[in-house]
Amino acid sequence: MKTLIKNGIILTTENEFKSDVLIIDEKIAAIGENLPADGVDRVIDAEGKYVMPGGIDQHVHYSFVYKGSRVRGFETTNAAAVGGTTTVIEFVNQEKDRGLIESIEDYKEKDVDGIAMVDYAFHIVMTDPRPEVIKEIPKLAEAGYPTLKLFLAYKGQFFHADDEAVINALTAGKEAGITIMVHAENADMVDYLTKKLIAEGKTGTYYHAVSRPPIVEAEATRRVIYLAEMVNAPIYIVHVTCKEALEEIKAAYQKGQSVYGETCAHYLLFDESVLDLPNFEGAKYVCSPALRTKDHQEPLWEAINKGWLNAVSSDHCGFDFEYQKHLGFGEGKSFADVPNGAPSVQNRLNALWTYGVCTGKLSKQRFVDVMSTSPAKVNGLTEKGHIAVGYDADIVVFDPDYRGVMGVESCLEGVDYSIYEGMEQKGRPETVLLRGQVIVENGQYVGKQGQGKLIKGKPFGSAYDKFKG
Repeated sequence: MKTLIKNGIILTTENEFKSDVLIIDEKIAAIGENLPADGVDRVIDAEGKYVMPGGIDQHVHYSFVYKGSRVRGFETTNAAAVGGTTTVIEFVNQEKDRGLIESIEDYKEKDVDGIAMVDYAFHIVMTDPRPEVIKEIPKLAEAGYPTLKLFLAYKGQFFHADDEAVINALTAGKEAGITIMVHAENADMVDYLTKKLIAEGKTGTYYHAVSRPPIVEAEATRRVIYLAEMVNAPIYIVHVTCKEALEEIKAAYQKGQSVYGETCAHYLLFDESVLDLPNFEGAKYVCSPALRTKDHQEPLWEAINKGWLNAVSSDHCGFDFEYQKHLGFGEGKSFADVPNGAPSVQNRLNALWTYGVCTGKLSKQRFVDVMSTSPAKVNGLTEKGHIAVGYDADIVVFDPDYRGVMGVESCLEGVDYSIYEGMEQKGRPETVLLRGQVIVENGQYVGKQGQGKLIKGKPFGSAYDKFKG
């Protein structure tokens, strides 16, 4: 199968130029002007449109369970495709009394194979740091799962990790090139504040932010940076939200330590005031870490542009608003009962283009980097995230002239609301190719269930760059 994309403006992390792209089967075979169409099965005219690598969303939750209810799963990954994301990386919790690799592969077989509509990879969340589990960490590299996450937050939950677990994971992982990721919030501080607020009758959704202020994130970020420094290992901080945590990352980065992080689109665009919306509407924005005041947003944009944060993810987690109300609204209930989540995989790219690129906060080159190229490098996806010969033909033909409105009506995420409801959209992924196959055409999903495949990552991702040479 040969496909030729003609006359598009190719975007990379460094430049933009008008060129054609020839795809043979699943790979990019040639890039150049006026490539011949002889023997080509399909020609896509990209005149006036941008041609960029498919998005890689390195932070999604398709298997999270809260009080007996499960988020929407891989049967909704057509939403990612329509939003220009061609690879998602799912967090899988280690199951009780089971190994790390076993937990991933059981989940993959039951809930992902034959269902996913985009390509996928996995992070493992270590929940049971027994000695035999720590010994398994290096084996993740051979299995193709080179990232492991630990939750410093959520005191009393089975997935909460103490400092010893972090130290052991960092130590076991560094020789094999496993990137250790952390959710950085101080669990004891959050627990104390939550109990205090509820005792005072402060139970509304706004108090979710009050229960986990920036200091909670900053302390955990500083602590885990020191732990990584002690054992001389890289560390990656997920969903960074506040300037205090950024200062810790920046200081370590400038000192030469291998410390990086990501943020999420909603932290760049929303502030904590939405948590105070009437009729329990604030529950739609309950996520952890919490949304911040507006003064944290510009430092986040700066951190993206300076490279201290090298990815913008969605932290997609699809619970219905009706379910949030059922659990969190009413007598004896509080913000602490609301399922956390930000269903947003479909509009991650659209939101960042509209409110980042179109406002001048982000260059088109940096946009490509944080949406696709850097996540590929962080996670060892060596054939993804770039438009170059030999790479997978995961390509978005993006129409910058499109104008629309984001909202649940046009969303395929399978939930009953969108955090971007009513917000302006400038530009859209018009055509999306997954390994050379068109899965989105005229902004509509035309692929098929099960078209996505597992992409195994290689160890020693970009968090290890300072250790090389």
